[in-house]
Amino acid sequence: MAVVTHLYRYPIKGLSPEPLTGMELNSRDGLPFDREFALALGTTLFSAEAPEPLDKGFFLMLRRNEELAALTTALDPRTSVLSVRLKGELLLEADIASDGGRAEVEEFFARYVGEAARGRPRLVSAKGHKFTDASVISPVMMRAVSLINLETVRAVEARLGRPVNALRFRGNIHVDGVPAWREMDWLDREIRIGPVTFRGRMRTPRCGAVNVNPDTAERDANLPKDLLRNFGHADLGIYLEVVTDGRLQIGDAVHAA
Repeated sequence: MAVVTHLYRYPIKGLSPEPLTGMELNSRDGLPFDREFALALGTTLFSAEAPEPLDKGFFLMLRRNEELAALTTALDPRTSVLSVRLKGELLLEADIASDGGRAEVEEFFARYVGEAARGRPRLVSAKGHKFTDASVISPVMMRAVSLINLETVRAVEARLGRPVNALRFRGNIHVDGVPAWREMDWLDREIRIGPVTFRGRMRTPRCGAVNVNPDTAERDANLPKDLLRNFGHADLGIYLEVVTDGRLQIGDAVHAA
């Protein structure tokens, strides 16, 4: 039986995943608290009062800033406290709901990333706005969640002859028990996972961010090129639109109509 094996949320674009045992989803917001913040480059213009979707290149992100993968971050939605650790050592703890806390976060990442931040980065957010990669496509895609089929990842591993950590693909929902690549047939179809109904919206094209090893923070692969050479495309995973509200949990069954 196909089931959910892992659930992840990424409160700040480009920073580490937060593993969950359950997640509340709704058709209005998709996955609340996912990619609701981003670290805009010092040269990026972004207005919280009139937010516009921007390409990931306007923010700190793994495609260019692989050193971010060495950090373990956690943002508590109840207290707004962000913690940043490196190899278990606490480097920063700040309340991002306060001006002083945001300034601490921005100064930390300016030092940590250096010149690549193009000045002091800004921790940005806006009501009703998400910094998902697909936000530039449409409001529906901005709120979409991403699904990774672990059997597809295994098929890639088998073809390449080396391990591939599924966390490279920064998905929200990992499923197992689905034949490799079957999820690509779910576009424009309803998928029910536990009590929640989704609609398959789009294959997930892969960029250089997946070349960064989440275990070592090293750029040690060229997975988009490997996918294209071995499978004829550079896609892995799909985006899902949340159609009905509900709570997903690890172990929930997956059914495609």
